[in-house]
Amino acid sequence: MANTTSAKKATRKIARRTVINKSRRTQMRSAVRLVEEAIKTGDRDAAVKAMASAEPALMRAAQRNIVHKNNASRKVSRLTHQIAKLAK
Repeated sequence: MANTTSAKKATRKIARRTVINKSRRTQMRSAVRLVEEAIKTGDRDAAVKAMASAEPALMRAAQRNIVHKNNASRKVSRLTHQIAKLAK
């Protein structure tokens, strides 16, 4: 348990940030899930449309340190590659 005043304040701040970060992580994952579901069904148009919202969501999450920037870039790259394979 926190003893000093500054440690108590830090715990309050961490609790607030955790709620915000959980929300952002959920939004990001939902956007990615929409793309993955569209790819799974083979619907290229829906996948491209979903990717248009998923890519900014991923990069925003990376910018705000919710996921690592390389992780976000890798995810975007892999999803884009899967969408490209649907065209063939």
